[in-house]
Amino acid sequence: MRVQHKKYNIGSQSRGRLTVIGAGPGDPELITLKAIKALEAADVVLYDALVNDELLKYASNAEKIFVGKRKGCYTYQQNQINDLIISRAQSHGHVVRLKGGDPFVFGRGAEEMEFAACHGLETAMVPGISSSLSVPAYQNIPVTKRGASESFWVITGTTKHHKLSNDVALAAKSNATVVILMGMSKLPQIVSLFKQEEKSNTPIAIIQNGTRSDEKIGVGTISNIEKEVEKNNLSNPAIIIIGEVVNHRTRMNQIVEAQMQLSQEV
Repeated sequence: MRVQHKKYNIGSQSRGRLTVIGAGPGDPELITLKAIKALEAADVVLYDALVNDELLKYASNAEKIFVGKRKGCYTYQQNQINDLIISRAQSHGHVVRLKGGDPFVFGRGAEEMEFAACHGLETAMVPGISSSLSVPAYQNIPVTKRGASESFWVITGTTKHHKLSNDVALAAKSNATVVILMGMSKLPQIVSLFKQEEKSNTPIAIIQNGTRSDEKIGVGTISNIEKEVEKNNLSNPAIIIIGEVVNHRTRMNQIVEAQMQLSQEV
């Protein structure tokens, strides 16, 4: 039997609608068909900085408002975004909140849906392809691989108190793949934690602007990754991947190079 995914609301009377959408990691082709349909039906789109602007073409008839953060500066604070969702839903109808990656993976999508529902709006969520999985995948780095990693952590590098998450220290004790989002400013602390666990030789990759045309990557070990970051001029937005799975990228590159040499010799 097919399960029907219905919108829900709280309150006796609906006064507009909010759809929270995951825009994917950056490549505009990595958005779902369901998300495109929701954008086409939008009256207002509130979008973040990590959203590819090409996706806005699907909301051709909607008002578009940038509410993201660029270069550390907020266009709107979170409480202002919440108020904007309510006011535009009441005045226009269908508000789409377009967020990078997946809105339920460090995207505050759940908070915004709860706020909207408590104010009487219908709410719906369209999942997106999370950058925590897809950005490494684009660089031939799996988060799990038989014989190398049996599990993975996805951790925020910066908590709401602007501190490094305590979970990073716990993850450093494990053999799991560790994926850290929003962690570039805390890279020295992250490196220090892994060194304390005697993991200086553990492979690590840092990918900036993943899946986009201006993507950059630095690959090394815990012991030398800070030099790689400086050499490649890496900065936010970037994802940090730590673990033996990073070596899969090296192995794939070796295979491709060997095949190219063989084809040239034939």
